[in-house]
Order: sequence, then C-alpha cells, then structure tokens
Amino acid sequence: MKKCLLGLLASCMLGGVLMAQDIFPISREMGSGTRGAFVEIFGIQKEVRNKKVDATTQKAEVTNSTGVMMTTVANSANSIGYISLGSLNETIKAVSIDGVSPSVQNINNKTYGISRPFNVVTKAMNPVIEDFLKYALSKEAKGIVEKAGYISVAKDSYASTKLSGKIIIAGSSSVTPLMEKLKESYEKINPNVEIEIQQSDSTTGVNSVVEGIADIGMASREIKESELKKGINAQVLAIDGLAVIVNKENPINNLKKEDVRKIFLGEITSWEQVK
Repeated sequence: MKKCLLGLLASCMLGGVLMAQDIFPISREMGSGTRGAFVEIFGIQKEVRNKKVDATTQKAEVTNSTGVMMTTVANSANSIGYISLGSLNETIKAVSIDGVSPSVQNINNKTYGISRPFNVVTKAMNPVIEDFLKYALSKEAKGIVEKAGYISVAKDSYASTKLSGKIIIAGSSSVTPLMEKLKESYEKINPNVEIEIQQSDSTTGVNSVVEGIADIGMASREIKESELKKGINAQVLAIDGLAVIVNKENPINNLKKEDVRKIFLGEITSWEQVK
C-alpha cells in the first residue's frame, strides 16, 4: 500500500511541480501591445455591447514589462505567462502550441501562427527621423533583426548622409531590446545623432507620438484605426512570435491553444486539467 501511494505521488510530482496545484496565470498590463496581441490571437475575449473586450481572468498577476514577466515565471513553479519570442532566455521555458514549437523557422513556414508585427509610428517627420527609420528597415540592419530572433521585413539598402540631431523613441518593452541594438549600430555609423529610448508600453508609445513627446513610438501590436485617425503613420519594423512560457521545472512541454485560452479566461485552474 505504501509503495502504491509513493508511486502515485511520484507520477504527480514530475519535474518538481505538483500537477494538482493551481495554475498561476501571469499577464501583462493593460496598454501592453504584447497583452493585446496575445488576447486577440488566443481569443481571450468576451463580447460587450457588440464589441470584443479583454477577458483575462482577474486572478492573473499583472506585470508591467517583459523583464518582470520573465522573472515572475522563473520564480513561480506553477506559473504561466507570455513574452516576445525574441526575448526568450534560459531562465524560463517556452511550450509548444498544438505540437508546434515557437521559432522563427516555424513562423516563416506558417506552422506556428502565433505572431504579431513590431510597429513604429511617427507623426512630425524630419530628416534625422527619416534616416534612422530608413536604416532600421534596411538590408544593412537585417542581420541585427534576425540575430535578435525576429523576422526582418527589409527591402532597401542604406547609405549614411552623416546627419546630426536627436531622436526620442518611446513605447513597448518588447520592442525595446531590438531598438537598443538598432540604436547602437546606427550611432556608430552616424556619431552625431543621439537617440534616447524610453521604455513603457505600446499604448504609451503611440500616445507619446500623438502628443509630440516622442518622435517615434514602438508598438508590439497592430495599430488601431482610432489611433491612425489621430494623424500618425505606422510601418512594420519586424515580425515577432509570441511564446507561452512556464517555469523550467514544469514538465509540461506542449499545450493546446484552446487550453491556453481557458487558462487565461480562468476556466482551467489546475495543471492536472491539461495533462
């Protein structure tokens, strides 16, 4: 009898995670482009007055950046969250969705459909802003984008005209790591241009451009029609995948897309329900 009980316990205690324990969903804050894209792609929504709205369970812990999301999941054995594919590191584990692992290759071959654009938005233009964006979207920057784990949309070549000035870029914490790399590379080619990056979230980034606080806004989601009506212009900087992440000790390696939806709606609350 004792051996039987020990065997049953061992089957539940896979990888150090007690599968009967509650799932702790971790979400990004309202205004986050990553949250907006995740909610839309996975259908974590409800209809209110003929409009789909975010229905993330109120039991989810809210984090305000990609870094905090990763740290929270890394430190909580039964947690689940989501981040930019390009931000993945060894502190957490990305799970496959419906048997397909999140990777640039699988996004390109259309087998992993959980992806979204990284957008940059502008309003008032000047030669320095135009030049930086031309570089960021150029073949010369393609290697930087791809090395960082994203899909490049580069088409044209870039040649520096040695401009001088300052640019303020604000917005998404998911886009920021890529933008930092582009900034560093651009400033080496154009040492008389200073670029300041202010990390926040996608909605703040867009609003900063609308209000004239920033020159370029970063958004890790599609730009809304209501935002475009405020006089901004948007263009895709790169394509990024969304990765669903769990603690490294969690034995779960694959989840159904529908199960992820139910977890973040609060309909699935225990890991044993997705075994």
